[in-house]
Amino acid sequence: MPDITTPVAPVRKTVTVPIPPARAFEIFTNEIGLWWPLASHSVGLEHATAVSMGTAVGDQVVELKDDGTTSVWGTVVRSDPPNELALTWHAGRPAENPTLLEITFRLAPGGTDVELVHSGWERWANGGATANAYREGWIPVLSRFQAHAANSTA
Repeated sequence: MPDITTPVAPVRKTVTVPIPPARAFEIFTNEIGLWWPLASHSVGLEHATAVSMGTAVGDQVVELKDDGTTSVWGTVVRSDPPNELALTWHAGRPAENPTLLEITFRLAPGGTDVELVHSGWERWANGGATANAYREGWIPVLSRFQAHAANSTA
């Protein structure tokens, strides 16, 4: 009997930041350690001390913990600075079964629309419930990004 999976709608979130797309891309990637809410959105929680990411295909999003260990959250699979970035996402889960995170940066009136699409939930047995948790979880993360971007200089 074939394995049947139930489709799970992607998580979609958009924020607008008052800076050009190139600067928004730079803040999202190179400055992730300045705005990501590690205390609440990390593998190590209170033990997480930093997060960083690269932008080239094969680069990773890496969390550093206070004991010197690291956790890889994902790997860049597509990169077109400053327009888009796509990466596998498996923060706190086995790397062999990732979801897909796609972020686009589009010029908009007054700045840049940053859209995040998080898909691939069907890979997980509890995909629907996890997608719902991420649907809520991305809100404070993107709010922190938006606030940091609003306070940066173009």
